[in-house]
Order: sequence, then C-alpha cells, then structure tokens
Amino acid sequence: MASGTVKVEIDGHIAVMTVSRPEKLNALDLDMLKALGNAADEVEANGAVRVAILTGEGKGFSAGGDIKAWGGMEPQEFGHAWVRYGHRVFERLATLRVPLIAALNGHALGGGLELAGVADIRIAEEHIKIGLPETGLGMVPGWSGTQRLVKRFGAQVVRRMALGGEIFTAEEARNLGVVDAVTPSGNAVAAAKDYAQRVAARGPAALEIVKLLVASANGEDNGTAVEALGSILAAKTGDLKEGVASFSEKRPAQFKGEW
Repeated sequence: MASGTVKVEIDGHIAVMTVSRPEKLNALDLDMLKALGNAADEVEANGAVRVAILTGEGKGFSAGGDIKAWGGMEPQEFGHAWVRYGHRVFERLATLRVPLIAALNGHALGGGLELAGVADIRIAEEHIKIGLPETGLGMVPGWSGTQRLVKRFGAQVVRRMALGGEIFTAEEARNLGVVDAVTPSGNAVAAAKDYAQRVAARGPAALEIVKLLVASANGEDNGTAVEALGSILAAKTGDLKEGVASFSEKRPAQFKGEW
C-alpha cells in the first residue's frame, strides 16, 4: 500500500490504485499528490504488473483540487508548490510503462478530469458528470487541462468545458470521445478489471512499445518515447554486452554489430 491517501492492490498482472479521501469526494491536496506519485512508483517497479487501474473510493472519482489546499497560497507558491508539482505527478502517471485504465465511479471535475486524462482508457458510470469549471473561480486548468486534454480529447471539447463551463454527462462524454465506455452505476471498477484482463493477455513488451509510439504520434513527450525505445533496442544488442564487458575487463571493445 502506498503511503497516505492512495491504496495500491496488486492481483496477478493487474494493479489497482484507489484515491482514498471519500469524505472530500477525493479532492486532491499536497499529501494526495505525493501519494499518487508514490503509487505510480510502486506500480512501475513491480515487474509482474502489465496493466493498472485508477479509481476513487466512495461516491467520487475526484472532485479536483481541494480549494482549502491552495486557496491561501501566495502566487509564487501556488505556481511552484501546487501547479508545477501536480504537473510532475500527473506526468508520472501518464507515462507509466503499463497501460492505465481510469474507472470513473463518480464525478471527474477540474483536476479530477485532468487526473482521468492521464489514463489510456476511461470507463465511466452512467450517473457521473465531467467538466473543467476552473474559469468560474477566476483560474485556469493547471494540471494539463489545456495541454494533454486538448491532445487527447480535441481542442473544441476543451473550449466548451473551459470557456463555456459546460458539464457533460457520461453519455455525452462518450459521444465526444472523452470516455471510452459507459457502464451502470456501481460497475466501473468491475468493467475496468474485465478490460484489464483483456489487456493483460497481450504481449507486455508490445503493450509498452505501442503505448510509447501512440504517445509520440500524439505529440506527447516525443523525446522520452524515442529515447526509451532506442535505449531498449540498444540494451538488447550484442554490442552493448560487448561494450560493458570490455569496460569491465579494461580492453578495447570488439563490436560486431549484432542486433
């Protein structure tokens, strides 16, 4: 289990990360952001995990950033300790080596929708609402709502939520491509586990590579994707093994160009 307010449960090849602050509809504060980062590290480090699920405890997925956590911050602290730190945590989740499924068991608003946006697949319960209400508070989406969400959902959908304040139902979100499937209330986690089993049955190396390739094609951190793929390829060559051996043995390397 991750520290603080995110529970991690691993069953075979599937990891479930549950944001756990139900009395606040899983609104995010700094402790929860830290716990999300720790949960991502735990899942990443477990070589048995092939797919992960992200969900919320209780009636909500996440109501977004807890106003009490950031409302009293000075501008510089707000920008650095809140926005930039949240960006790093969300990027960590978005770039997990394994596919990530968000099981939206409750509303995903503001930072909660940005959190759902880090996932590769989103399954929503039929009663939930989705939106980016930040401009109604005189602020802007700060955890990649105007960046990652535009790339994944499309600019016009984000305009409607962020500029017009539109709140979408689960079915409307599915029609717009914001969520991939809608399930009866109370069934999102079970549906996500069924989908996770489907994913976990596929080749784990191929899954990781495809996730990197799709992210690159979508303009998401091309440098990381290219270098990760290149490093994996180089690590599997005879040249790398010879290079390491020659360094250890203090002799010139005898490269053969073996792939």
